[in-house]
Amino acid sequence: MSGGAAVAEEDDRAELLRYVERFALVLAESGVPRMPARVFAYVLADDADRYTAAELSEGIGVSPAAISGAVRYLTKVGLLAREREPGTRSDVYRIYDDDVWGTIFRQRVPLLERYELAAAEGVAILPAGSRGARRLEETQEFFRYLRREEEKVMDRWSELRRAQFGEPG
Repeated sequence: MSGGAAVAEEDDRAELLRYVERFALVLAESGVPRMPARVFAYVLADDADRYTAAELSEGIGVSPAAISGAVRYLTKVGLLAREREPGTRSDVYRIYDDDVWGTIFRQRVPLLERYELAAAEGVAILPAGSRGARRLEETQEFFRYLRREEEKVMDRWSELRRAQFGEPG
């Protein structure tokens, strides 16, 4: 590789890592812990399909211990899948599903249903017509509405995704 190509590759890598930090900040501001946000942003933006913990550590420039906690969190919440390549002792991590954001948002539907059920429980125990019961009834209806609409939106997203990007490879 010529000196100019190596410099260009280093510049591209630095730009990728600056982007990863910016996107990770957005994820962290929305509630994702900082290190898992960095790992997830890196896995989204980098070209590889699978990563060992060592590759993630080297790629982001953090300790293996930081990667260990981050991938544990990301696999627990369903953003990364952990696999093992035949004949190796190292785990590899990959995006859980080709439809990354569709999967993330579909995972919210059960949470919306839990909110709806929790509000319904309050409606059932509070005196009918009380202000609290009314607020909880409205809360219940809000989450019911949101859950139904999100399911419809995700169905439309699947159709759009297929039309625009085709079936995943």
